[in-house]
Amino acid sequence: MFTGIVEEVGVIKKITKMDGGMELSIQSTFGLKVHIDESISVNGVCLTVVSFKEDVFKVQCVEETLRKTNLGKLGVESPVNLERSLTLEKAIEGHIVQGHVDTSAKITKIDRDGADIMLWVECPSEYQNYIVGRGSVALDGISLTVARDEGDQFAVAIIPYTWDYTNLKEKKVGDMLNVEFDVFGKYIIKYLEKRGL
Repeated sequence: MFTGIVEEVGVIKKITKMDGGMELSIQSTFGLKVHIDESISVNGVCLTVVSFKEDVFKVQCVEETLRKTNLGKLGVESPVNLERSLTLEKAIEGHIVQGHVDTSAKITKIDRDGADIMLWVECPSEYQNYIVGRGSVALDGISLTVARDEGDQFAVAIIPYTWDYTNLKEKKVGDMLNVEFDVFGKYIIKYLEKRGL
């Protein structure tokens, strides 16, 4: 479990193909502080540390993860948002994020007006009920608030700090972001659907 507050932007140093997936070697400042079996959010995807050495830790992705997320489209030197899992000593400063990505979605527009940055993302029709104005959504593992909801797309307002200290500053129109909708909203919608409401 995570909070959607990115701790740092790591860098993919090596990609190794595996039968049925791939292994990512990621450089970060907490490379030696991790432990085997630790869960780390990589661009919002909950992955397990399988080994570490010096400032690099390794995680593995199966084909299902690569199909559903943007991880399979990344290359060596790609920046990735990193967050270590929530502990009882850590404040929940974003929202509850599981690291279970629902879909990946394309950036349709980036509006910048001074310090004001509005990032627009497509929203496939099967997920439109999960978008709520002023509600929470995680994009590439970043806890953000829905600012606008217009048909097949929604927008989130990005503060300059978040833009500068995550991988968003590297993104452009057409790039794909991992999207995890609010878990509580998903449970409510599922409950209402089962009740036929």
